[in-house]
Amino acid sequence: MSHIRTIALILAAATLGAGATFADSQDSTATAVFAGGCFWSMQAAFEKVYGVISVTSGYTGGTSRNPSYETYAAAGHLEAVKVIYDPSRVGYKDLLDDYWRHTDPTDKGGQFGDRGPQYRPVIFWLDDSQRREAETSKEALEKSGRFKAPIVTEISKGSTFYAAEDYHQDYARKNPSAYAEYRANSGRDQIFVKYWGPSALLDPAAPPSAPDGNYHKPGVEQLKKMLNSMQFEVTQEEGTEPPFNNEYWNNHKAGIYVDIVSGEPLFSSTDKFESGTGWPSFTRPLAPGNIVAKEDTSFLMVRTEVKSRYAGSHLGHLFDDGPAPTGLRYCMDSASLRFVPVADMQKEGYGQYLYLFKE
Repeated sequence: MSHIRTIALILAAATLGAGATFADSQDSTATAVFAGGCFWSMQAAFEKVYGVISVTSGYTGGTSRNPSYETYAAAGHLEAVKVIYDPSRVGYKDLLDDYWRHTDPTDKGGQFGDRGPQYRPVIFWLDDSQRREAETSKEALEKSGRFKAPIVTEISKGSTFYAAEDYHQDYARKNPSAYAEYRANSGRDQIFVKYWGPSALLDPAAPPSAPDGNYHKPGVEQLKKMLNSMQFEVTQEEGTEPPFNNEYWNNHKAGIYVDIVSGEPLFSSTDKFESGTGWPSFTRPLAPGNIVAKEDTSFLMVRTEVKSRYAGSHLGHLFDDGPAPTGLRYCMDSASLRFVPVADMQKEGYGQYLYLFKE
């Protein structure tokens, strides 16, 4: 519910409970329904969109009333999400654009690691306007040539939506470790990077990993006292340290890497690999919410710059030539990082990540 804007919008979203029809929403909000595989991931994706008020995981499209997780598939329902949004801030077309980037529209047998008709991709239109926009959006995607295989996502008339059980709601937020493992093994990220590029995995609107703002950036004078010249140049002036002549490129110890300025956790040794570039390289971030990406056109190149969320430190760049499971290479500067070995993680406040190092 991080996107709530007004009390009126809260009340509007609250009217849409289990078994509600799509016409139940108030004039100040609009509703969209999408199926794209596991509703955990679809909910996590749409919750990050500006203008979205709430996202509910649930079941729709089948023949039974009040389905449960144990019965929905047999009755022809699909896992889906109901998105309540403020149309003055985000349009239905924008939601469609986000939908395409979080599904595999060429797979009608399921989505990623989740197989079966209950996981197939479907856009459920709720009025003629949505139907036309969905058809236009699908046609544009087909003509773009981005996907070589046919676009098989269905565009179907919506029916009653039933909210899923409480333990399915906000699963990614409530169970971050379990969801991270599921996500890594689902195959989603590989597909997204293949078709949309590495920046598809980095959402600047992602909820931060430290919601209470525990990580702060000191003032310039303090930074000059706490950082050496290379660290200041890299983190504050977007410099680059020399390859094979930096602190962590060849570090093989177990632990995590945090922002040298703010201390926000960024990467884990469990995701570090030998890239041969001379800089520390990782297949994925430890805390995705602490990572921000933006286009970098310096030096007559187009690259994806990686920065920390709270300190805004320049960390390095992201490339799509890494190994499995993500196919990514987060090429970081040692000068922007501080290594915290496993033995020190608890006392330094990073005990939540110790599970990564248990056999």
